[in-house]
Amino acid sequence: MTRTATAGGMPSALNAASALVDRALKAGAEAAEAVAMEGISLGVSWRLGKLEDVERSEGCDVSLRVFIGKRQASVSTTDLSEASLAPMIERVVAMARAAPEDPYCGLADAALLARDWPDLDIEDKSVPPTAEQLAAFAAEAEEAALAVEGVTNSSGAGAGWGRSGVALVTGYGSGNGFAGSYAGTSCSVSCSVLAGDGTAMERDYDYTTARHAQDLEGAAVIGKRAGEKAVRRLHPRKVPSQTVPVVYDPRVSGGLVGHFSSAISGTSIARGTSFLKNDMGRSIFADGVSIVDDPHMKRGLRSKPFDGEGVGNSRMILVENGRLMTWLLDSATARQLGLATTGHAARGAGGPPSPAPTNLYMEAGCLNVNELIADIKQGLYVTELIGMGINGVTGDYSRGASGFWIENGEIVYPVSEITVAGNLKDMFLNMTPADDLEFRHGTNAPTIRVEGMTVAGT
Repeated sequence: MTRTATAGGMPSALNAASALVDRALKAGAEAAEAVAMEGISLGVSWRLGKLEDVERSEGCDVSLRVFIGKRQASVSTTDLSEASLAPMIERVVAMARAAPEDPYCGLADAALLARDWPDLDIEDKSVPPTAEQLAAFAAEAEEAALAVEGVTNSSGAGAGWGRSGVALVTGYGSGNGFAGSYAGTSCSVSCSVLAGDGTAMERDYDYTTARHAQDLEGAAVIGKRAGEKAVRRLHPRKVPSQTVPVVYDPRVSGGLVGHFSSAISGTSIARGTSFLKNDMGRSIFADGVSIVDDPHMKRGLRSKPFDGEGVGNSRMILVENGRLMTWLLDSATARQLGLATTGHAARGAGGPPSPAPTNLYMEAGCLNVNELIADIKQGLYVTELIGMGINGVTGDYSRGASGFWIENGEIVYPVSEITVAGNLKDMFLNMTPADDLEFRHGTNAPTIRVEGMTVAGT
């Protein structure tokens, strides 16, 4: 059998996955797909000057999906011994023979498989940090936070490091298949503290995460910022219910882009359960708004060289100047819709893949934040959202919120115990992004202003 293959970051896992596919084909499968995932993580927690705990985990999961005609079945295990694998292969083939037909199942079209891919620099190959080093980072963050005037207690600080990798192999009884693997690292520092006393205490946090340790913000910077944010929230007020512009801080504005990506998932579109199901090619955002998904972003937190089916992926404009350009599709949802996969298949250790974005972001606008809020006479600047009051079928949006009140273009005092509500279709059409886009998360957006939202308060 011939498989498309490129040197990857997990040769042992790649060999194990390849052997599983070959054995499944010999056992009677017409096509098969194996995924091997390895992971190592180390994390520490620190609070009030003391180490609270150290956690380390290591593991390897393998899954096997087989096809017989238009029937499929999958199994997964963490036991890689021959005593476990041999009956697993027999079992999954028997399951596929008995499974109901699925007209849309099957491996990805061989013509769409990745033939080569770029080095995305997502694996930090320097010496991993020790538990002592991570503890030092966490301690530095908390110390800086507690030094901020007004901070009175700590919820704790933490630091972590991890390495994960995936190997994917697909194969047919005849014809080409795919073999590829990659590995990536992640590291983080976080801190959460409280300000004030008694019933007037307020909490806030900050964190930094990156593929490479050298890209992390300084631990002291994170701690100081967490402390300042907590103090800034002291003595919040309530506001009367009204309709006003709402401005989303970058640490929550990415959620709006996330709601959009859920609405254009091939799964929701194929089922007819998305409020955007009839809007392909239409202007669903304000003029000038563009949203991009880029799996090949260097050192991106969700970068990957190929998708979960081995399909070649690339930077894709999802919204261009307000117009919806594409759905997010894997092979199964693409077949159901009569389209081609967009290379957005994602997967865990078991079961079939499903479509999902990678490094998703809304492009920056032209106004700075001061200009964005300058003409707001009364409005809300949101820094934290609570709850998940989103109706994916209708687009209705309602979430608990806290942040700061805007008067005459200035942020004047903290507010809490309020709800912001609207409909995502209306919100999308009335968005204005600022120019402060930064790539700190998997989904990113600049500060976003949304006109005409309902703020429910007193």
